[in-house]
Amino acid sequence: MNKDILVIDDNPDIRFLICNILKEKKFNVRSAANYDQAILEINKKMPDLSIIDIKLDKTDKDGIDLLKLIISKNKLSPVIMISGHASVQIAVEAIRLGAYEFIEKPFSTEKILNYVKRALENSELKQEKDIIENKLFHSFDLVGKSSSILKVKKTIEKLATSESRVLISGPTGSGKELVARKIHKNSNKSKDPFVVLNAALLKEKTYERELFGEELDDGSVSFGALERANKGTLLIDEVSEIPYETQANVLRVLIDQKFKRLNSSEYINVNIRLISSTSKDLKELVEAGKFREDLFHRLNVVPIELVSLSSRTEDIPLLIDYFKEKLSEINGVQPPKIDIKNDNLYTYYWPGNVRELRNLVERVTILSANESKENINKLMNDILSSSSIDNDKSLLEKSFSSPLKEAREHFEKEYLVTQLKKNHGNISKTADFIGMERSALHRKLKSLGIKGIN
Repeated sequence: MNKDILVIDDNPDIRFLICNILKEKKFNVRSAANYDQAILEINKKMPDLSIIDIKLDKTDKDGIDLLKLIISKNKLSPVIMISGHASVQIAVEAIRLGAYEFIEKPFSTEKILNYVKRALENSELKQEKDIIENKLFHSFDLVGKSSSILKVKKTIEKLATSESRVLISGPTGSGKELVARKIHKNSNKSKDPFVVLNAALLKEKTYERELFGEELDDGSVSFGALERANKGTLLIDEVSEIPYETQANVLRVLIDQKFKRLNSSEYINVNIRLISSTSKDLKELVEAGKFREDLFHRLNVVPIELVSLSSRTEDIPLLIDYFKEKLSEINGVQPPKIDIKNDNLYTYYWPGNVRELRNLVERVTILSANESKENINKLMNDILSSSSIDNDKSLLEKSFSSPLKEAREHFEKEYLVTQLKKNHGNISKTADFIGMERSALHRKLKSLGIKGIN
């Protein structure tokens, strides 16, 4: 389908020229000579792309006002601003407000077509990204009946009418980003941006540029996560990885709600809801002097803790049923016949937590959708056994590198956790099996720091 482009310029010659260039490339082209005419065209149909002159004579509103209007209506509809006499400041402001590009008059046919092509491609990529994110996150839910998951769900519900900062902690793969997206989706900022900044993936010395943005020597602007998330939600994933010296600047933003881009002297005001996540214990990092205590308290207004999958095994059958239905629908195949009574599902360590379980179900869904329950069971056992061997090797190496007392305690802990999982957390059954008094087992579990296993 041909893209619909709206050209807005008070100069009839320029307007005619641009329209003809685009029509030759088989675009659907509409035009307007001023703000009021443009509004009429936008109200008829939101264009796939707009080309707007910054200075619109004979009206009290200009191209910047139109830019703001279009962005407010549809952030995925790109806008190219053009001008023959605009200052650098106006150009920078247009980009900051959301314009895809700024072009000075006069311009060549090749140049305008190149920018139009790139803007439309960029818009399509953003739309595809949104679709993928919807499949990955919005179409999935927090599944489970364990007390830990019910507590998380209740907290998310309470946060719907709040903009309080949230700190989500939990092991890798436990669903921290999913929880953050659910909080955003349930909030009054749900229609505004949701931006993720993974601090663990950033290269050294790039944290401040990625957070605050940068004004380059040529006048262009590289927007940081804070600015892109303005009016919406910013998730800083693995917040513990932010360098200590940068943490002070993050704290300042939280206090003042404003910041400066790198190489800029002007403050930018922001209104964001900050959610942080971590797989590390921030309290321990604070005590070790590796994380600022004042920043920790600013982030930890509403704490949410996600536990490991091995600590809530009662949720495994629910998760399997949920994932196989969702994933079979996405992949267009029949749901696989997975035996949820397979003991290996409950004794396996699940180092990748819910993400690993989902990956397992997806693998089985794609490869064995029409296989018998027996064959699927064998495939799952083979996968889990292979992963267990790798994990056991890692545990063994860890034991051999520890003093005898620590190695013994480590073995006891792993042994008891495994037996508890087999008995779905039942203390009495576990005590009977290992030949230990129930009260003695309770004391042993407490001494080893083993909490309830579902």
